[in-house]
Parts: sequence; C-alpha cells; structure tokens
Amino acid sequence: MSHYSSYYKSDAQANYSNKIFIIALLSLALILISITSAAHAHETPVVHSHGEKLSTNTVAVTSTAVSEETLLAQNKQSLTTPANLAISKGDAIEQFVAADFTKRQTMLNQWPGSVESLDTLVELIKNDELYQGNGGQTYLLNSEDELFTYPAKQLTTEWPSDLAQVALTNTLRSALVFGQAKVKLESNDPTQRMQAVAILADNIEQLDPALISTAATNEQDDDVKTALSTLQARIDFRDGDVTTQIAALTVLADSDSPQVLVDVKKALAADDIDPVLKSTLLDAEESIEQRITLSTWIGHLFTGLSTASILLLAALGLAITFGLLGVINMAHGELIMIGAYATYMVQNLFQAYFPSMTGWYLVAAIPVAFLVSAIIGMIIERIIIRPLYGRELETLLATFGVSLILMQLVRMIFGAQNVEVSNVDWLSGAYQVSSSLVLPFNRIAIIGFTIIILMLLVYLLNKTRFGLFVRAVTQNRQMARAVGISSARIDMLAFGLGSGLAGLAGCALAQVGNVGPDLGQTYIIDAFLVVVVGGVGQVWGAVLASLGLGVSGTVLEIGIGAVMAKIVLLVLVILFIQKRPQGLFALKGRFVD
Repeated sequence: MSHYSSYYKSDAQANYSNKIFIIALLSLALILISITSAAHAHETPVVHSHGEKLSTNTVAVTSTAVSEETLLAQNKQSLTTPANLAISKGDAIEQFVAADFTKRQTMLNQWPGSVESLDTLVELIKNDELYQGNGGQTYLLNSEDELFTYPAKQLTTEWPSDLAQVALTNTLRSALVFGQAKVKLESNDPTQRMQAVAILADNIEQLDPALISTAATNEQDDDVKTALSTLQARIDFRDGDVTTQIAALTVLADSDSPQVLVDVKKALAADDIDPVLKSTLLDAEESIEQRITLSTWIGHLFTGLSTASILLLAALGLAITFGLLGVINMAHGELIMIGAYATYMVQNLFQAYFPSMTGWYLVAAIPVAFLVSAIIGMIIERIIIRPLYGRELETLLATFGVSLILMQLVRMIFGAQNVEVSNVDWLSGAYQVSSSLVLPFNRIAIIGFTIIILMLLVYLLNKTRFGLFVRAVTQNRQMARAVGISSARIDMLAFGLGSGLAGLAGCALAQVGNVGPDLGQTYIIDAFLVVVVGGVGQVWGAVLASLGLGVSGTVLEIGIGAVMAKIVLLVLVILFIQKRPQGLFALKGRFVD
C-alpha cells in the first residue's frame, strides 16, 4: 500500500476546519455533476492515512432527511411503485458512488442500470471493496491493498489523498436489499425472479405481505409461483392465528428449506401449544426433514460425481502412457500443474492485452494447456524415457527426478506461493435446484468437460488411423513394426497425448482449487489408484474406477471424516488388488506375456 504523510493540523479545531473545507469542496462537485440546488447530506470521508487500513465511514443525514421508518416504508412500496430518476454521467455504480444520501436512496428505489450491475454493487459493498476518491471518482480496493480504477479496473499507484470507503447506514442497506429484489422481480428471466424471492425470504421480518400476494398474482412461472406461495405461507405461519397456521403448514410441509424447518422447530418449542397445531407441526417437521435429507444426499452424490470427473481427467493420460509404454510416469502430476500454470498465463495475457474479453480467457486456455503439456511430455519421452525402455525401476526414478525439476522451475519462475486463477463470469454462481440443493456451475462444467474429453478420446483411439496404430503397438510392438508402423514415433505421440490430457486436467482444476507448485502431488496418487483399479491401459476401466473411488470417497467422508475415509479407501484398494491384480479389465497384449 502506498504511504502518505500527514498534513493535518495538530489541534482539534484546525482539524475540524480542514474537514469542513473538504466537505464543502465535495458538495460543490456533487452539485455540478447532478445539476441540482437541493440541500444534500454528505458522507464523512475516512482519510487513507499512513500505514493504516481504511475504516468504515458513516453517512450523516441532515435534518431534512426522512426518518428510518419512512425510508423503510418507501423501500417496501418501491417494489411496486418506482420513483423517477435522472440519469447522471457514468455507469450506475459510478452514479451511486458520486451521489449523496438522498440520491442513493432514490437510485435504489429505481435502479438505472442492469440487474448484473446491481448484483456487482451488492457484492462490492459486501466485501468492503468499493471506495470514493477526490471529486467522487470510483475505486476498487482488494484484500491485497491494491487500488484499481473503475470501470476500467486498471491497477493504479496514484492514490487519492482523500480515499473513503463507500459504506451504508442500516436504512440504505435495507434499501439496497429491497432494491435488488425489485429489479430481479421485474426481470423476464425466471431464475432472476427466483433469486428475488430468496432475497425477500432472507428479510422476511421487514417484508410487506401485500408485495408477495401481488407478485404471486402476476407470476406465470410455476417454480417461482411455488416459491412465492411458500414465502406467503411462512408469513401466515409467523403472524396468523391457529387456523391460519395450520393451513400454512399444509403448504410448508412440501418444502425442503432449512429456514422453514427452523420456524417449525421454534414453534414446537413454545409453551401451551394447541394440540391440533402441535400434531400438524410434528407431521410437517418429519416431512421437511425427509426432503432435506434427500436433497443433501443428492448433493453428496453430485459432489462425488464431480470428484470422479477430476480423478478421471487426471488419470486418463496416465492410463494411456502406462498402457502403451509400461512407464510409471511420476512426473504426470507436474504435467497437470503445468496445465494449470498455462491457464494462469493465458488469464494474465487477456487481462493485459484483451481486458474486454477477459471473461473468455478459459476458452483460449484449454488448447494452450493441452499443447504446452503435450510438448513438454514429448520432450521428456524423447530425452529421458526413450533410452530407458524396458527398465521400469530406472524410468520410475528418472521421472521422479523430472517431477522435482519441474516443481523447482515453477517455484523459480512464479514463486512458491499459490497464484490466483479467477473463475470466469459464466462459471460463477450455482444452479439452485431447491432450497437445500445448490449445484455450482464450475462443478457442472467440469463434469460436462470430462464427458466431452472422454468421448473425443474414445473416438480418437477407436475410429482414427492414429488410434489403430496405438492399439497395434500396445498389443504387439514387434508385429506393428513388421507391418511398417514406426513404434518410436507412436510412442512419442502417445506420450504427448497423455501429457496433453494431464494439461487439460490442470486447466479444469484451476477453476476449482488453488494453483501452486504442489498441485500435481495432490492428485498423482489418486490417479495411479484409478489406473491400477481400472486396469492398466483401459480407458473404460479408468472411468468405472474413478466413479467408484470418487463417489465412495465422498460417502465415506460424510460418515467417518476425510482422514479415516482415505485410510479405509486405501485398504479397500489393496484388498481389491489382492483379489484381482489385473484390475477391472485385464490388459490384452504384449504386457501380458
């Protein structure tokens, strides 16, 4: 963080006068921007002083400002009756930062920008990243104390002498919540309207029931209408009489929301509860718990499936190289790491030279990660592995040495700390199946990506000339040479293919975990387990083994914890190998002889 020297007068009176002078200058700038002569209430700026973290500033409301209760009522009313708003210079977030208290309140009642910009504003304020500079300019300050201009989002070293965090009073925070819900309720996208219902459900204590009934009347989507009905039932259950509560419970019994379960349990804990209401509450509690349990287990299975996809991506390349060459490649994990770092470099390239297309860097990173890892793999095969064919122990030690070299090179180039690979916007967030079941987009994308890679690999190995040569060399190298196949060339290309698949695994893993020099070590053991259990060189065996290890590992972690689950899983693998040494699918070819 840049440092500043203190220029304030030592005595309290002079300091107060200096602040009054700064506020007067800011007021003049705001008047010129908004072209208004109305009296404004201003934020007291927090000065960014030497070596000191910025503290949250408070918004001082003048005597002309309305009361908290009136503003809250306006928030509720604004969901159906928006106010007029004059558009100022800059995008909506810049307008909000430059505005005073009253103008911000008006903007939140009728947001002038898109729903995405309002979501961004909510996220920035939630993370304490939004700041205001001299003259109302907008800045972003991240957790690393790096200051960026907005909207260009370019790193700057020229810090304003008066940098204040954009913080809100409770009234404006409430207005922000209800403003966000209003914008989403007016969206044509049912997903956005469902998010609005979720926002209102989280603020049910301040919610006007009339707003829900009006929204439910105008709603056409069945899922959103059901969510609104559930929210209305929660309000009736909380505020109604016994008859109304019993009627509301018939609706709530079909919910799987943890919030509803908390409401029901709280009602059961009350004294002198009506016997009929208590019986209805017990039935509703059992029904809701069953639905939540079902959703939870579906979530666990999805997590296991995504873990299996990651294991399969990491193991596919190893299955090819191990099956074709009989080489235990201990550097396979580092090839995964190289794919992740290639993704990081592509991201930085897009941020530096194509900032408007940063959201699509992942599309370019996929082929780059494959090619970089494939080329490095072919170099390793040509220089290190080829002279050691037929000497398994020596190749194991040699590739282990290569893995150490690659890790140290990465540490020298990028440092020992993890690097940040940001999720692209279109993979951020999650798909909410129900109140207790949320599926992250990045995990869904990894599952789909793995399926696509698997289909392409199966087609390559079974329907192309190259795949025919690979299968011929795998099954009988001498006969393949006799019919004119260059086994040395096929070995190099196949090793490059396996290394490229490792690079694709690294590209995918960069979206769900940390990227550092030790990334490959996290997955190399599991990848070998998948290959051994599935059968050496067997693609479909690797698929079944990754599914079994991924799902069973997730289920075991739920019951006995991560450490014990790993131990139990290793014991089961050892017992399986004792019973079936060749894995699920036995290899047919020269390695059997």
